[in-house]
Amino acid sequence: MCLVLFVVIIILLLKIVMMKKTAKEISAQFEQILKTDTNKIITISGNDKEMKKLADNINRQLKILRKEYLRYKQGDFELKAAITNISHDIRTPLTAICGYLDLLQDNSDTKKAEEYISIMKERAELMKQLTEELFRYSVILSDNAKPETEEIIINQVLEDSIMDYYAVLTKRGISPEIHMTEKQITAKLNKEYLTRIIYNLLNNAVKYSDGDLQITLTKSGEIIFSNTAKELSPVQVECLFDRFYTVKTARNSTGLGLSIARTLAEEMGGTISAEYKDDTLSIMVSLS
Repeated sequence: MCLVLFVVIIILLLKIVMMKKTAKEISAQFEQILKTDTNKIITISGNDKEMKKLADNINRQLKILRKEYLRYKQGDFELKAAITNISHDIRTPLTAICGYLDLLQDNSDTKKAEEYISIMKERAELMKQLTEELFRYSVILSDNAKPETEEIIINQVLEDSIMDYYAVLTKRGISPEIHMTEKQITAKLNKEYLTRIIYNLLNNAVKYSDGDLQITLTKSGEIIFSNTAKELSPVQVECLFDRFYTVKTARNSTGLGLSIARTLAEEMGGTISAEYKDDTLSIMVSLS
């Protein structure tokens, strides 16, 4: 009996020694991985099931940590780039306004004064649009509450939004071609969110369209915006929903419009995607 007890004690002691050794291995490797920021994983020399399970759990958490760190670095890079771009976009009209104010002060010609005031109003409106887009995006990100929803008719919201934006489209030389199903499409959504999504997609057409725009509401409730955009490339289209992403053809833009649209769509349980084929950009919104 004593011999059996002695053997059991020896086995337990050996197991404890091996577990301590494994714990030291895990601790040393964990510290090294955090210091060097590598993609290495923790490996152990022992065969203890519980210690292997512990190492696997730590490796899973390290994977999540790396992913979040990369997101943070990418977000930090985007923010710095955005601050530079937006500062330039806001500074340009502001400089123009200051210049025309000086001209206005030194000029008594009524017609010239009216021309200068008109230009300043235009530049001020541009600054207002840029700051409003930034404000809306910051509000969306900071609001953790789920959007209030109600039963709405998508056909009506789409039609009203197009009418609201019609003057902007025609000023750009775009006469939208509308294909709307006669079927009444209803869904439980946030009306303000849906309206903002449509506005942002219409504004996107103003930026990228070569002069045409087709808006379709299918029987399944999918909203499709299509327009010719020869200056875009498939690579650029893949990045359109990224925060702060802009292309050279889109001036005076924060690069937040489509990102906001995607965020709002996802908040309501929907999806939004884009495809580029035969020089045509198509953006599909599915919410119902």
